[in-house]
Amino acid sequence: MTDIASLRPALAVAVAAVAVVPILASARRPDVREGWTVLAAGGAFALVASMLPAALDGTVRVSHLGTLVAGVDLSLRADPLGLLFATVASLLWLVTSFYSIGYMRGLDEGDQTRYFAAFAASVAAALGVAFAANLVTLFVFYELLTVATYPLVTHDETAEARAAGRKYLAYTFGGGVAVLAGTILVATMTGTTGFTAGGIAGLVDADPVLARAAFVLLIGGFGVKAALMPLHSWLPDAMVAPTPVSGLLHAVAVVKSGVFGIARVVLDVYGVDLTGALGLGLPLAVVAAATLTLASVIALRQDNLKRRLAFSTVSQLSYIVLGIAILDPTSIVGGLLHIPAHAFMKLTLFFTAGAIHVETHTDDISDMAGIGKRMPLTMLAFGVAAAGMAGIPLVAGFVSKWYLLIGSVSAEQSVFAVVLLVSGVLNIAYFWPVFYQAFFEAEDEHDAKPLVEFPLGGETRSILPETPSPDSGAVTDGGHDDHDDHGHDEHGYDDAHDDAHDDHHGGPPAGGWERRGWLGGESTWFILGPILAAMTGAVLIGVIPETAVFLRLVDVVVEGATGVSVL
Repeated sequence: MTDIASLRPALAVAVAAVAVVPILASARRPDVREGWTVLAAGGAFALVASMLPAALDGTVRVSHLGTLVAGVDLSLRADPLGLLFATVASLLWLVTSFYSIGYMRGLDEGDQTRYFAAFAASVAAALGVAFAANLVTLFVFYELLTVATYPLVTHDETAEARAAGRKYLAYTFGGGVAVLAGTILVATMTGTTGFTAGGIAGLVDADPVLARAAFVLLIGGFGVKAALMPLHSWLPDAMVAPTPVSGLLHAVAVVKSGVFGIARVVLDVYGVDLTGALGLGLPLAVVAAATLTLASVIALRQDNLKRRLAFSTVSQLSYIVLGIAILDPTSIVGGLLHIPAHAFMKLTLFFTAGAIHVETHTDDISDMAGIGKRMPLTMLAFGVAAAGMAGIPLVAGFVSKWYLLIGSVSAEQSVFAVVLLVSGVLNIAYFWPVFYQAFFEAEDEHDAKPLVEFPLGGETRSILPETPSPDSGAVTDGGHDDHDDHGHDEHGYDDAHDDAHDDHHGGPPAGGWERRGWLGGESTWFILGPILAAMTGAVLIGVIPETAVFLRLVDVVVEGATGVSVL
């Protein structure tokens, strides 16, 4: 790789950060405020994308911004690994900006200006994490990301949201302290904290005990945001945040900063060879394997859709960590490719959960029988993304998990291949019931066994009575509640939607779900468009992974770290 001086990495971060000012200044003009959001997201993505061709050809752009402490520069470096994370974060910020407009207006949410400003600041910090040239710079942006995302976690300002925010700060700041301690140890042993493909040379001659201690501190610190068990419990609790926050920050930017940090430590601080020589890869792989299995089992027990998706995220993040920890070039390709693969698939799933909430106020899976009639495109997108999460071909998850399986066998660690296969079955077990209930079960008999009258099984007609019976338990008193402007389960609803089901909170209304067509009548295109865009990205990575650029980026990263090209 050849380094050249360039302002582009710094500009990408600055565009997102500076956007906070006009967003705040446009508080009284929502259209202008959201226009600034979209403009900043588009600008940041354009800057990031402009650096991709050079990075694939071996040229890395570097921005030197000054000195943080003696001997440590504040530098941003757009190498292939950083661009992998930055491309995902900036592109999906653009998609989520449009979704946020539909979601926040659809629920008539309060404090929307604060929301959009904090969102821009969070993406700026995530891009700083991506382009950090050394551990100290990475630590600074890693902590700024925590600060910027706190207002988003606590957006609803309920007691539950505040408790989740306190827990989020305690866990992530604790992880930051561990990262700082590990960084100091590395600097003491080697005299540098700069990232080097293949690892920092000075660590090879360092005291093995201190080297292992620094590794544990760094992995533990980044493992908090990567949601490695037992450091994961902040993530499901943070699902009280608005769904766009859950989608981008807790399925893309925040949690991905954790796995990205782990990738930096293994590939660019210690290196694959030294990590293996110190015996650190196998314990990390065991923790990842345990996390992805246990989290999948816990997901089976969650009735709230967002909490099921949250535990799915805990599991899927550990696929990335496992691929890196196996230390085989092919498994590392699978792990790193799962960063964009999981991002597109999980964003689709969170977007669908948010669309269901906006349009029907329904959050629990047990209330979703037959909802495919009301929201056919939304639930179809859910099915496609869920299939990818389970590793079904033609969706992104299949490609990344294929490389993980091959790498596990190649490294003679077939036990992890078995774990991956078992986890795939568990993915089907907790995603299939949602899709099946949506399309193949009737509203009031969703516990019955599948019926054979429909070719694919299930009941397709609504058999709810036209009016609720006295003991049916149907909710009839809904609508906007003047004293509850921030509730995360029963938000106020915008009259502009003129939805036929505004008079209830959760589950099918009397008479069953209204049937909507496949042409977008189920929601606004501010919501449907981003759902279909994220789903399309997941399919493109699954069908043409090299053309979609991410696989080529990953191969360049792995070749630099191991000397082996997998493609």
